[in-house]
Amino acid sequence: MQREFRFVGVGGQGVILAGEILAEAKIKNNGYGVKASTYTSQVRGGPTKVDIVLSDSEILYPYANEGEIEFMLATAQVSYDAFKNGVKNGGIIVVEPNLVTPATDDKNRWKIYEIPIITIAKEEVGNVITQSVIALATTVEMTKALDHELVKEVMLSKVPTKVKEANEKAYKLGIEYAKRALDTREI
Repeated sequence: MQREFRFVGVGGQGVILAGEILAEAKIKNNGYGVKASTYTSQVRGGPTKVDIVLSDSEILYPYANEGEIEFMLATAQVSYDAFKNGVKNGGIIVVEPNLVTPATDDKNRWKIYEIPIITIAKEEVGNVITQSVIALATTVEMTKALDHELVKEVMLSKVPTKVKEANEKAYKLGIEYAKRALDTREI
């Protein structure tokens, strides 16, 4: 089975690393995973898109198929607007509500969840750089694509020792906020 996800934002928000961790975790789980990044020539601030394809069999095309993406996470309006149409009807989109405002039509087309990823990183973790880990945990919780412990293990192998504790906290908070968002929608 093949799963397709997309993270969008702007350069410097860490969406590329989050995609890399998901792909590596799938590979560690005896599967196949790729992350394909697209970004503008600007180093920071330009639109960024990361497609993640996870599969039990060999992946022949590294990008997610437009219109078939089941999950997207957006932390910038410009990128949300540019890439949202790749998500299949009824798919899940998580937005950072302080930076992304979906149109009313979007709310009818997709399951949209608002999770203040950047605020959580700044105020609850105390380190804005952990926003990519919060996004990662949110993705895993909402899609159930991979085991949380496996993804957390891969993530911790990629971060410097001095910030492991903050990233563990960020991962836990990402799970909690995703569960709350899902529970709220089901009521």
